[in-house]
Amino acid sequence: MTRPVARILALCVAGGAFAITLAAAHGYDKGDIQVRHPWSRATPPGATNAAGYMEIRNSGREPDRLTGASTPAAERVELHITVREGDVVRMREVPYLEVPARQRLALRPGGPHLMIVGLKQPFARGERIPVILRFERAGELQAMIEVQASDTRKPHH
Repeated sequence: MTRPVARILALCVAGGAFAITLAAAHGYDKGDIQVRHPWSRATPPGATNAAGYMEIRNSGREPDRLTGASTPAAERVELHITVREGDVVRMREVPYLEVPARQRLALRPGGPHLMIVGLKQPFARGERIPVILRFERAGELQAMIEVQASDTRKPHH
């Protein structure tokens, strides 16, 4: 093999590995469930809670439920929805979040989300926080939450 061909081949292999790494950083699959772009915001010093956001897609013919989550970065993870009671918006813990068949569930600011409670240390921008998501049908799915700037409103890639 000539040097230019070998160099091009090496660059293609390295580029492919890099693309696979980037894809893996943003997407996680288990059975019919796909989790895309899990993220959180950096927290200030002394913060004890954070929120986790992502898109959960269900490509199956049956609905599934996100029934829980955990992370070594905190004491516990709760599933929350946001409800409006008159002029007041409140978060409420729920036992599960429904992921309809052949649809998606967006965990987002102002909507359903993971409440990460009892942080062992504040989240810093650029960190990747391991999380295990528990689904009724799909089982456990391991993912990494990317910590973004504290003023972020949607995931950045």
